[in-house]
Amino acid sequence: MAGGWSRDGAVQDQISASVEDAVKLARSRLPGGEGLTHCHECEAIIPDARRKAIPGVRLCVRCQSELEEQQTIVSSFNRRGSKDSQLK
Repeated sequence: MAGGWSRDGAVQDQISASVEDAVKLARSRLPGGEGLTHCHECEAIIPDARRKAIPGVRLCVRCQSELEEQQTIVSSFNRRGSKDSQLK
């Protein structure tokens, strides 16, 4: 479905590359190593189940939720400027 000067499948290749980049970014943000027994922010006890489920955990659930709400997703692809998104 590629048009213009691009080859067939170029749009899907770009989508796949964007997804791969997002996955790599997410994996790089995962904690590693030994986790903390107390939250780095509020000093609350981190339950054993959470420490076993998430290696390298440093925050309690409440602090982690607050952090995730503050983070913004940055995309290098401008979907508003894409001709394909304007056609739908």
